[in-house]
Amino acid sequence: MRKLLFLLFVGIAVTITSCRNDFAFEPSTGGLEFSKDTVYLDTVFTNIGSSTYRLKVYNRSDKDIAIPKIQLGKGTNSKYRIMVDGMTGDTGAQGKIFSNVELLAKDSLFIFIEVTSDVASANPTDFLYTDQIQFTNVSGAPQTVELVTLIQDAYFIRPNRTEVSPNVYNYEQINLGVDDANQQVISVGHTLDHLHPNNGDEYHWNNSKPYVVYGYAFVPNNETLIVDAGARIHFHANSGLIVAKNATLKINGAAPSDHDPENITNEVVFEGDRLEPDFSDVPGQWGTILFYSTRIDNTINHLTLKNATVGILMQNLALFSDEDKPNLTITNSQFYNCSNIGILARKSILTGNNVVINTCGQADFAGTFGGTYNFIHCTFNNNWNSSKQVAVLLNNYIDTDTARYVSDLIAANFNNCIVYGSNQNELFLDVKTDLGVAFHCKFNHCLIKFNNINNNALYLPTNTTDFIGCYAANNSTIYNPKFKNIASNKLWLSEAWNIAMPSDIAYSTFADIVNNPRTGTVAFGAYQFVP
Repeated sequence: MRKLLFLLFVGIAVTITSCRNDFAFEPSTGGLEFSKDTVYLDTVFTNIGSSTYRLKVYNRSDKDIAIPKIQLGKGTNSKYRIMVDGMTGDTGAQGKIFSNVELLAKDSLFIFIEVTSDVASANPTDFLYTDQIQFTNVSGAPQTVELVTLIQDAYFIRPNRTEVSPNVYNYEQINLGVDDANQQVISVGHTLDHLHPNNGDEYHWNNSKPYVVYGYAFVPNNETLIVDAGARIHFHANSGLIVAKNATLKINGAAPSDHDPENITNEVVFEGDRLEPDFSDVPGQWGTILFYSTRIDNTINHLTLKNATVGILMQNLALFSDEDKPNLTITNSQFYNCSNIGILARKSILTGNNVVINTCGQADFAGTFGGTYNFIHCTFNNNWNSSKQVAVLLNNYIDTDTARYVSDLIAANFNNCIVYGSNQNELFLDVKTDLGVAFHCKFNHCLIKFNNINNNALYLPTNTTDFIGCYAANNSTIYNPKFKNIASNKLWLSEAWNIAMPSDIAYSTFADIVNNPRTGTVAFGAYQFVP
């Protein structure tokens, strides 16, 4: 029996080994198959490297083959770079040419592709930069896979640097002022320049081409940053904009001429610098607009800001001082997908008309440590996947590691607003009544998602002083605003609103966020329903 088993194993071994010729690789005669015939690398900025893209190459035949060459069509001059199954390429042509690449029968290999190019290398009519990966063989013309990417020119705003030793640099610093301990606050960033050699006047961001910001762009005292309608501003990771105490910010976006809420041609857009579609709605890609300015002429109109950590952070640099408060007016603007808070205002003055904030990690709007806040026709919706997120948070204190500081909430007025979201309670009034400071808030004809109304005297319906003509959406059916598509940030109403606003409310007369007149039945929030 043992001899029979031994002979059986020997027979199997002989059969298996006879099927191969010790991996004798034959030169490829073609017939390779590819996961794509064209690899489209998403838009990149000039001289900024792309993400890595993947191509899979299949050998469907029964033969082990050696591909004589896998190479970029433009050879060593190509702006593309490839890696083939972990190999970096031939000596002197790394990333460009690979000789005698072996591929087993019924097997596959991966090619990873990147590009870094300038707009001058692209086609001048469509700004496409193209090449191809060529797979040579011994029987005919090479098989090819096309490579295509759009190169977008841009203004680059970044800290200046000085090389102090090989590959060691000192970077430009900005002086923000003094903190509560009367210490100078210094940060790495770039003070904008009226006569920058490449960007021209950096205090005027136009719409001729995008701006890409590395680090923090700084608007110092006694300067004004003006942003034109249609401008596109892209912030790198951990980057943003800082507006000093006596500086001015004017963002001058405009309404769509066709009243279409999906038409953002005239909007100013602040977002990250990752242009791939997979990053279009990823929160936390860049830092914040850090807003210290106490001037009364700061205005933001028709801004779409998305994917920041905190959209706008308003506060004094010396937070616990009695200095004048930061002051800002925001109209017809949208804030989406901030990983922490859409607008965080600490002891500040903020006016908002037709403001939309959707889905942020902690709160859409947080008015903390007191302040003065006035909102009319605004939509706050928070569907962040958390049991603790809220749409609106108000309080009159702030805690540090060693103490609690308090400040009056002088006013927080919400008129004809929507405060909604996926949690049961989307409004959080965090009141410290024993601290001897004021807490004044008023909600006038608002729709509020709040399901725990009977256990807190601050809220409607028991409190008719601070909640006037409001509607409590205490489940997902009652008073559901039925937004068009929350996940896509389409917070206009998909159905006609069935609650008529009283005709004597004066603030219900100005146009909505896309310049539709508020006539007939006036809807809550930033968008008037249009059939």
